[in-house]
Formats: sequence, C-alpha cells, structure tokens
Amino acid sequence: MAPVKCLAAFLRLLLLLLLGGSCRLSLGSAAEPVPLVIWHGMGDSCCNPESMGYIKKIVEEKIPGIYVLSLQIGDSVIEDVENSFLMNVNDQVKLVCSVLATDPKLQGGYNAMGFSQGGQFLRAVVQRCPSPPMFNLISVGGQHQGVYGFPRCPGESSHLCDWIRKMLDLGAYTEAVQDRLVQAQYWHDPLNEEEYRKKSLFLADINQEQGINPTYKKNLMSLKKFVMVKFLNDTMVDPPASEWFGYYRAGQAKETIPLNETSLYTEDHLGLKEMDQAGKLVYLGAEGDHLHFSKEWFFKNILPFLH
Repeated sequence: MAPVKCLAAFLRLLLLLLLGGSCRLSLGSAAEPVPLVIWHGMGDSCCNPESMGYIKKIVEEKIPGIYVLSLQIGDSVIEDVENSFLMNVNDQVKLVCSVLATDPKLQGGYNAMGFSQGGQFLRAVVQRCPSPPMFNLISVGGQHQGVYGFPRCPGESSHLCDWIRKMLDLGAYTEAVQDRLVQAQYWHDPLNEEEYRKKSLFLADINQEQGINPTYKKNLMSLKKFVMVKFLNDTMVDPPASEWFGYYRAGQAKETIPLNETSLYTEDHLGLKEMDQAGKLVYLGAEGDHLHFSKEWFFKNILPFLH
C-alpha cells in the first residue's frame, strides 16, 4: 500500500503544481500595457496640450495603466522647442538613448511613436540603442529619406523657417550649417548625392550611405512592426514620398520613386526588403495635410499597434 499512497501523493502534488502554473500563466497574460515613448516634431514640444499632450492624454484614456513618456529635449519646454531646430541630432539621439536606458519603467521594452522629424530620430534610436528593446516603431509623417525643401512651416515657427531656408540656401552641407541646424542634417539633395553622402551628419549615416554598419540592420530588423504614415495632401514635406521611405530619383527633383525601387531596398543594407517580405512594414495613408488627422482615425489605425 505504501507505494500506492506515495503515487497518490505525488499525483496530488503534480496537480497542484500544474494548477499553480496555469494560474501564473493567466496572471502573466494580464500584464501591464506596453509603455509608449513619443518624440515630437519640428517646432513642437513634449507637452503642448494641443499636440503631444493631447496624444498622451487620449492614449492613456484608451489604454488604462499605460506608461507614456513624451520626450523633452532640454531642461524646459522652451528649450525643447529650440532644440528641435538647433541641437545636433546625433546629440539628441544620444541623450534619448540615455534617458530610455535609465528609465526603470522601460526596461522590459516599449513601443515608440515619432511625429514628423521625430519619426526618423526614433529610427536612429532603435538602430543605435537596442537596449531597452523597441517593439513597434510608428512614424507619423517622418521623412526617412530626408527632405529637399520647406514649402510650409507650422504656425508660430514660420519666422524660424524663413531663417532655415536662408541657411540652407547658403550651403546645407557646409560644416557650420550641418552642425547647427537640425533640418540640414536630414537635407537630401537629389541633384548632389555625392556631397550629401559625404557631408550629411545624420541621415546618410542611419541610411547606410556612408558605410555599412551591420548592427544598424540587425537592430532595425528586431522590430515587430515598422509603421509609416504618409499624409496624402501634405504641403509641408518635400517630397511627401519620403514619409513612406521613397524619394526623388537621383539627378533630378521632379519624379519620385517608391521604397522598393531604391537601392536602399534592392541592396537591402538596412533590412527593409527582408522586413517587407516578412510583413513587418506597414504603410498607412491619412487624408489631410501634414500631421492632420482625427481622433477616430488615430484610434482605428494607430491604437492597434500600441497594445
């Protein structure tokens, strides 16, 4: 009888362990929401109640308990706005990587959402700083192949944009302009590709046009989804095709080509072709001008990637 009793006791213990394990699994499936990191665009700030502050608010309302970090570059909101024009992008990315690495709420990973130039800046973050891990990158109007013009600028920043145009006209790729002007660092002149590749301080590097960095490709491919939103009536970004990683065909500034016709895709230096074939690239179109979308559109199209 002793062996039978021992077997029965063992079976009861095994059953308890299995039940306990299933309870732990069910608790794990109800874990806290994935944190969200937001990076604003040119002339904006982390906490503007009509832009990033509003996005933070509606995300928190829709996903109870979510931790949303809206990045502030500088010690104040005013500095944050100024730095979106005047602080070296590589220094900004380095600063953000440090902030993310030391935030205890992000160590298990996070989703990221960049608005306008914040889209390509967050792509630099995932390529250069894989820890903590970024799961989904959502680029809302980001210019991943750069820009070749500033036809229009947001509201109160118009006077700064006039100054930016003058600086770019003086020489986008001069050392003084490249080092001091954010927008020059993703200025992509299709009429002078050689000078762009040689002197661009930021964009040419993250797009593997100054040499191949295998870790950039590896880190970008670690994303679960790379979502790119293009505004179909954009009057601010030139060319709008850059928002879907397309650009002007080299040597002219009229005809644009989609991502899959660019050498960046066909030679696959960033892994975008592999990501596309794996279903990791998501192209979304939004009716309206740059960064103009409704709350309903946001909930329907963007919210699913934040869960």
